[in-house]
Amino acid sequence: MNGGLDTDYEPIAAALAARDADAFVHVGDRFDDDLRYLTRFSGPDRQYAFVYREDEALLTAPSLFAEQAEREFPGTVVPAGDGPRKPAAERAALLLGSESLVLVPPHLPHESAVRLERAGHELLSTTVVSETRAVKSEAEIDRLRWVQGATMEGMRRAEAVLAEATVSGESVLWAGERLTTERLRREVNAAFASEGLTDAGNTVIGAGPSCADLHFTGDAVIEPGETVLLDLSPRGPDGYYGDCSRTFVVESEGGWERRAHVAVERAQDAAFDALSSGAGTAANEVHREAAAEIGAYGFSPTGEPGFTHGIGHGVGVSLHEAPSMRSPEALEAGMVLTIEPGVYDRERGGVRIEDLVLVTEGGYEVLGEYHRSLVPRPE
Repeated sequence: MNGGLDTDYEPIAAALAARDADAFVHVGDRFDDDLRYLTRFSGPDRQYAFVYREDEALLTAPSLFAEQAEREFPGTVVPAGDGPRKPAAERAALLLGSESLVLVPPHLPHESAVRLERAGHELLSTTVVSETRAVKSEAEIDRLRWVQGATMEGMRRAEAVLAEATVSGESVLWAGERLTTERLRREVNAAFASEGLTDAGNTVIGAGPSCADLHFTGDAVIEPGETVLLDLSPRGPDGYYGDCSRTFVVESEGGWERRAHVAVERAQDAAFDALSSGAGTAANEVHREAAAEIGAYGFSPTGEPGFTHGIGHGVGVSLHEAPSMRSPEALEAGMVLTIEPGVYDRERGGVRIEDLVLVTEGGYEVLGEYHRSLVPRPE
């Protein structure tokens, strides 16, 4: 009942068999991304439980959300029923029955772990869910491709505003008033809403020195000749994120910001070259190639003024998830990750270019194309 966006429970079944365990249990709420992935259930904000046993997936949905759970969850919904409300872990324990060996994720709430153990179940930690999430199914890739495409509408709106802006003395004006990062953020978020996305508090827009703050969501005046860095990461209705960054300058003088932008463009190209073999590429090799290119342009490859973060991260139902691009692990076909080199100087500003890519057997695919011009172009 969720549009084909089911979860493959085979890895959990394999983990159970490998450790001779009886069941897998997780307890959480709508803010737990592992639980969102396992159940495709988007509510509520109080705890519910997922149980996988004997090749059957079960969800202990609160009564008020049973109909929603039936629509979204691909397995069997077990309503709470009448009577006093039991904690989600106790309801999971009832489904497990007699004493058993249970696999749980490392971040299972402590209170839930205690309740399961008091019910006679032995718990073993497993990372099978996070590992499975790292490689996307075709249905997940379709969702990510769609969300990233919709994310571009927010970027287009921001670029259009910057292209329409005029300069008067030391001020950048738009619609008769000084343009600020907050005004620009409102325009972006309105574009997201029209596409069916939520900004999820992730519309990061910096101007000048605040570009060096990688998560700036404050209000800063945009001035002529300084960098405006947009890092847009909205969430789609199925829980999957987009992620795209671009940097623009209104009336660039072609100095530091132009040199930094060229360095970042070349660093992204170097990262793409490193990814050209696709599956089997070492994740940290992609980072090393990008960092080396930034160093070749006279910026620090390991800190300010220069490249202060990793080349990217996995994206799915979490904005940041596996794989880690700092690790030597081999990338796998089906992984979706960002390529986002940047250069930052707390006195001058910051430049970042970020795209979402799918790793394939023989290379990669950019999910959602967008130009990399430093000068904003009108629609």
